[in-house]
Formats: sequence, C-alpha cells, structure tokens
Amino acid sequence: MPDTDAVSTRALDPLSLRIVGALQVDGRASWRKIAEALGEPVRTVARRGAALLEDRTVQVVGLPNTDPTHIVRVRCRPGMVASVAERLAARPETVFVYAVGQGPEVVVEVMLDYADLAPFVLEDLPTLDGVEEVRTASALEYYRTVAEWSPGLLADQELRALGGTNLAPTGHQPGLHLDAVDRALVDALVADGRTPLQAVAALLDCSDATARRRIEQLTTRGVLRIRAVVEPALVGLPVETLVWIRVHPSRAPELGRALVASPLVRYCAFLAGDDQLLVDVTTADLDGLRTLLADHYWGAGADRVTATPLLRAYKRGGVLVPQD
Repeated sequence: MPDTDAVSTRALDPLSLRIVGALQVDGRASWRKIAEALGEPVRTVARRGAALLEDRTVQVVGLPNTDPTHIVRVRCRPGMVASVAERLAARPETVFVYAVGQGPEVVVEVMLDYADLAPFVLEDLPTLDGVEEVRTASALEYYRTVAEWSPGLLADQELRALGGTNLAPTGHQPGLHLDAVDRALVDALVADGRTPLQAVAALLDCSDATARRRIEQLTTRGVLRIRAVVEPALVGLPVETLVWIRVHPSRAPELGRALVASPLVRYCAFLAGDDQLLVDVTTADLDGLRTLLADHYWGAGADRVTATPLLRAYKRGGVLVPQD
C-alpha cells in the first residue's frame, strides 16, 4: 500500500493548483511536460512542483488493483470515532477511512481477497475498542475512483496536452498473477508513484526502455493506477458528502454513469448491499451541494437518496491525512 506519511493541508496559489491538476491527469509526467502544457517556465514549475511533493501538499502514489474492494461501515460508541478511525487508517489494507455525520460511524474502503475478508470483518473489527456494529458491501463496479477524478483545474487544451482524462476505472481482475519483477515494480510505485525511471531500471536490473514498458503494461492492464492524492478543500471544494443511493440493481449502471458526468463526483461505485450506489461528492459550499442533489439524475431512477456529511478524512488513496 502507499506510503502512510501524512499529506499537508496548506492553502494553494493558482499555479500550484494547476500543477496539482496536471499531476491528477498524469502523476508521472515530467516537470518539462507539465510546464509546456501549462505554458509556464520549466524552472518555475519544477521548483513549485517539487515543493508541493516535498511537503506532501500533494502525494503521487500507486494503488494496486490486485484484490477485490469492499465498503465497510463501522458504527462506533459515542466518543470513540477518532480512536477507531485512526486504528483502521493505520492498517495497510484500508484505502480510505472517513468519519461521517450519520451517527458515530466510520466508512472504510478495504482491498482484501475474499479469503481475508471474513476474518477482518468477523474477528478483527469486533475486537477494536469502540466498535458496536459492522456492515459490509462488496464493490461490483466502479464508475469513477479518485484515480480518474479531475475537478476542473485545467483548461481543455492543457488537459489535451497532458493526455486527457478519459481513463475508465478498472475493476479487480480475478486470477491475476504477477511475477517477482512485476511485484517489485508495484511495490516501488506504491511507495512513490514518481519513482524515477532510472531508479526503477536499477531496481529491476534492466534498461530504461524495459522499465518504461513494464510500467506502461501494468497501468494499461489496470493492475496499478498512479494517482495524485490531495485534500478537496485545497482545490476549492471543502464541502464533502457521501451519498448512498438505493435503486433497482438493473438501473444502477445507467445512473452511475450519468452521475460521473459531473466533475464534482469524486467517486462512484456499484455495491452489493442495501444501497446500490455509493457516491462521494465535493462542492464549494452548501448551495452547490443543494444544486447537485436536486439534479434530476439523482432522483430519476432512485428509490432513496441519503446524503451524509463527510466530517473528517483519516486516509485517502492509501495515504494518511493529518488531523491538525
């Protein structure tokens, strides 16, 4: 899983925002490529970008896609949410950990093989002090993950210069086998998605061209996604909400694909559970949330829509979020 050192939460200036937007499109793009796409001096972009990475305002990490993912809702005793969330965030199998406003509850995405899911849910979680109830729903399909999220920080021509944002989310691939070389490469990019090509080649004892081809094969196959992790508030979207949608399963794919037409939707997954869609939305203010929820797409095929504020993120994309 990605490096668990914390990311920063300081305010961003306009150029830094655009650099973050570029890293969201292509986390491994060179500073020269980003500078040319943005029409800015290479030295300025390289200096600013390096500072953003060094202080972890943005962190580029790889997230493996080798196991199924599941959404776990953990109801806690009053006053125990922070304690439970921090312990779950410290676990390597958790991808995100959110405290939400619907009762004392923590919502967690975990990446676990089915053989490991039962002991995690039935044995590990109930022994955590403060846990009262655990509910689990497996992810069946993704319409967007944060690896594909682009909140509109760049102009269309800048997006095109960086390769566009038309990547489709890739679900878990059953029976996937990685050899020792691929495993070493995945581990290196999970720790740092911008690991230099020369360092990757040295690790694998191969040429730069072979290392580049290996990386391209892993990302094209969907085995690994390189993502830029940044707090939504830093890009002008401080109001974050989890929306649970109950709909007939046959209508979930159409509704899910319609929802991700909005750049305010960071994440949308089809679940095997009481609610068929989980959607993470970010808006500039409550008026923006009201407008988004009132959009006809939400109500057209939904039997029930439940929105709950995301009060605090403890982990995003496998990266710890500071609690200062």
